[in-house]
Amino acid sequence: MSKPLAVRRRGAGEPLVLLHPLALSGELWTPLAEALSDEFQVFALDLRGHGASAWDGTPFTIEDLADDVARTLDDLDLPSASLLGLSMGGSVAVNFAGRHPGRVRSLVLADTTAWYGEDAVTTWAERAQKAVAVPRAKQVTFQLDRWFSPDFRERHPEEADRVVKIFLRTNSEAHAAASIAMGAMDSRPLLRSVTAPTLVLVGRHDYATPPSMARQLAEGIDGAELEILPDLRHLSLVERPLLAGRVRQHLRRVTETR
Repeated sequence: MSKPLAVRRRGAGEPLVLLHPLALSGELWTPLAEALSDEFQVFALDLRGHGASAWDGTPFTIEDLADDVARTLDDLDLPSASLLGLSMGGSVAVNFAGRHPGRVRSLVLADTTAWYGEDAVTTWAERAQKAVAVPRAKQVTFQLDRWFSPDFRERHPEEADRVVKIFLRTNSEAHAAASIAMGAMDSRPLLRSVTAPTLVLVGRHDYATPPSMARQLAEGIDGAELEILPDLRHLSLVERPLLAGRVRQHLRRVTETR
């Protein structure tokens, strides 16, 4: 893929790259980008085939998505940056940080994993088939239950609806291709190569990437911090905007030592 990824920019300061979950886009990060843009220059990327980023229809891997990020940072003239990834975006961030440790100043991994387990290929192949066979509107109930707690959906229907609209606009074929990539992923050998200060966050009730997966990340990355967040499910950083403060605190550890 030669075309650069679509990027949303906001703010000024130390660079922070945001990587979104499967079947969503960089638009997801609007509230977090606004919260952090007073101190950081925030770049919210659309991964291959998602949002406004191009895709030629051929299969791709998590490594390919990480390579896309590397090329985009080159295009932005960013030799290094802090990375924050959620779900699929976190998996891409792990791969990037393990293969390009010198380019990552700080790392936040939310509700994500380096490996989905022994049955991942089969499970994700089924998810891929449903992504194209089931109308997108009929996939929403399944997604909402994974993304947000029932209490959040009841109290903040407008925010849940905002995320649903991003999902509905996502290309179903790209959704399927990314699902296959997730199933094939095994970045566990890269964890020991990650050198950036790392914060691992996970919702206690995230059953898409449960706390056991977050714990494996934190144990595999030298010096990583793990925080299990009460009451939250898969999109923890969306459901609890105040977590922007915790992210800021972690990122400042790097900027204060530069």
